[in-house]
Amino acid sequence: MLEALFGLEIAGELPPRYNIAPSQPVAAIRAGGSGARELTLLQWGLIPSWAKEPAIGSRMINARAETAAEKPSFRAAMKRRRCLIPASGFYEWTRVGAAKQPFFVRMKGGRPFALAGLWEQWCGEDGSELETCAILTTSPNELAAKIHPRMPVIIAPGDYGRWMDPANEKPGTLEPLLRPYPAGEMEAHPVSRHVNNPRNDDPACIEPAGD
Repeated sequence: MLEALFGLEIAGELPPRYNIAPSQPVAAIRAGGSGARELTLLQWGLIPSWAKEPAIGSRMINARAETAAEKPSFRAAMKRRRCLIPASGFYEWTRVGAAKQPFFVRMKGGRPFALAGLWEQWCGEDGSELETCAILTTSPNELAAKIHPRMPVIIAPGDYGRWMDPANEKPGTLEPLLRPYPAGEMEAHPVSRHVNNPRNDDPACIEPAGD
């Protein structure tokens, strides 16, 4: 499925994930050195190449689409290292009384889609290397706004090539892709707080609450 959707020559098999937490590996698609698209695993939480310590990545899981091209942490990646993060849905939380209720947001029918990502390579003084990523966020559409004041940027299939093209080093030309995705193509349902524990990574995370 990934081969056909994202134009990959070989995608291989990826185990299903239901609850990916920051600092864990996440599947991403980017332009390889030969120009062909490649599927790789990146650590979620972008570490800028200039960072002295990798701990900064824990604060860099998301990047605001409105300012990523200007922020020192994301500027270089926004210019040259953009990727797609395939997903079947994402979680958002809204406050209900004293607690936060998680919701699973997805495309109608459960079809896969792609989040806009940025990636970086970081090298430690000991020679260690890490490839990391962040997810771009934007203002919410009408559906997401009922749950949270932000939502991930979703790239439409027809724009995959334009988004990942490393030859396009003018982030301003990509601004039309960073808008909220049409709410009419999406749906959401509440899920149990089972998902709040990152150790839980099973189908129960996405099941409608109360079922």
